[in-house]
Amino acid sequence: MSAELLSILALIIMFVVATIFPVNLGALALVGAFLIGTLAAGMSTDDILGAFPGSLFVILVGVTLLFAIATNNGTVDWLVRAAVHLVRGRLAAIPPVVFVISALLTAVGAPAPAVAAILAPIAFGFAAEYRIHALLIGLMVAHGTQAGAFSPISVLGGIVNGVARDAGLPMDYLVLFLASFAFNAAAAVIVFFLFGGRELIRRGTYVPEAPAGDERPPAPAAGGTGGGGGGGTATTTATTSKAASTSASTTPSTTPSTTTDVAAPATPGGGLRLTAHQALTLTGIVALCVAVLAFKLDVGLTAVTVAVVLSLTSPKSNKGAVERVAWPTVLLICGVVTYVGVLQEIGTVDHVGATVAAIGVPLLVALLICYVGGVVSAFASTVGILGALVPLAVPLLSQGTLGPIAMIAALSVSSAIVDVSPFSTTGALLVANVRGMPRDDFYRRLLAYGGAIVLAGPLAAWAVLVAPGWLG
Repeated sequence: MSAELLSILALIIMFVVATIFPVNLGALALVGAFLIGTLAAGMSTDDILGAFPGSLFVILVGVTLLFAIATNNGTVDWLVRAAVHLVRGRLAAIPPVVFVISALLTAVGAPAPAVAAILAPIAFGFAAEYRIHALLIGLMVAHGTQAGAFSPISVLGGIVNGVARDAGLPMDYLVLFLASFAFNAAAAVIVFFLFGGRELIRRGTYVPEAPAGDERPPAPAAGGTGGGGGGGTATTTATTSKAASTSASTTPSTTPSTTTDVAAPATPGGGLRLTAHQALTLTGIVALCVAVLAFKLDVGLTAVTVAVVLSLTSPKSNKGAVERVAWPTVLLICGVVTYVGVLQEIGTVDHVGATVAAIGVPLLVALLICYVGGVVSAFASTVGILGALVPLAVPLLSQGTLGPIAMIAALSVSSAIVDVSPFSTTGALLVANVRGMPRDDFYRRLLAYGGAIVLAGPLAAWAVLVAPGWLG
């Protein structure tokens, strides 16, 4: 058996074993990378370790550490109240606003993982505080970042346009951008109604403060897929909000925060009061945004720097933040990405692509290439996949049977929309920062949703953009 086929078989076995036994899939993937790389492909240890996603590791640790600090001292709760105050308590407006902000930031040039790293912790604060389904708010972040990801000035848009130009293929920047935006916006609408949007519309406006003695109904179970569930009883007191944010079911640590440095609640006619350390934390978050979006600094290293500064300024209130980093998630994501990096190194991805291209039926080959892009991108770098698959499609497009503009747009959509997978950078950030739902439950549901997108996304992109033949 060739190394390429053996590596695919090993990946399938890993998923089966991780499903049956309580073993972290990331640990299995690291073992698989070691065995397949050394025994089947003759790779050196340095080459195998070179596939480890060091940048992704730092992003996951840095961002979750920073927002663990922000949760401990009440800053996240303050941001939640401030956001709902701005939309005048209209619960149904919160998910679309999150989507639009995510799309806008990526459209003006911010990398999608950086936007997700900044917005996901804050968005999940909305979910936990106001009983919005965690999957609804998380997927609004994920699909929003991809909706704007192919503008002419964005990272992915620049890469695809550059690769197509180098390959001598015609390109339409507007078609590429609008295709990505339209597919992700459609997915966001489906997500809105699938995960409790109707219930948010029915609930109308959130009332920040309830009269004394008023008891709100308990939040729907986190396991539901409708009814606006997502866990966390909606309250307006900082103490209850704090308890929700440190619940053992939503964090990997059972160490509660003991600080009394919490935000004052919002009132319909009043302001929002910040303590000194909350103001410093908020300044740090803004500094992170500016450093990443304006000065293009690394999001992970910048987040760690801000977190360390905050820890030094108030050690007592930030106690226990390191324990709240989602270490099992970090192992899971980094292990799987390392294994996929080994697959790319030994040529498994190229082998699959060449096998697909050899079929000879243009429309069918186009569909299969879209699926290759979607499946591989769900586990690996979207940037790397697009850089590899666009040139792979050149021989097919040179036949003149398929429109290159449509094919490149479909391939781009197929490779990017699957970034909701928990094994992608964006999906991993969602799992690491989730609030309002047990992390394991959220991971399983995000994995199921990601699987559905991997199956439906490439097919939809091919059916709408390629099959009709309406784009040259």
